[in-house]
Amino acid sequence: MIGAAGVSAVPDSARVVQNMGLQNDPTNHLLMHAMAPNVSGVIGSAVGAGILLSFLM
Repeated sequence: MIGAAGVSAVPDSARVVQNMGLQNDPTNHLLMHAMAPNVSGVIGSAVGAGILLSFLM
């Protein structure tokens, strides 16, 4: 589920992880915990794109 939350499709992948957690345990609320790797995936993509653009220009 951590890998699924790391996808930078905000907030859809975090909602998928939330639903997976609720299926296993109805008291499990993982939405905000899943948003952390989700947002870091977005930041990592932006940093990687910036580095790639700096090499190309």
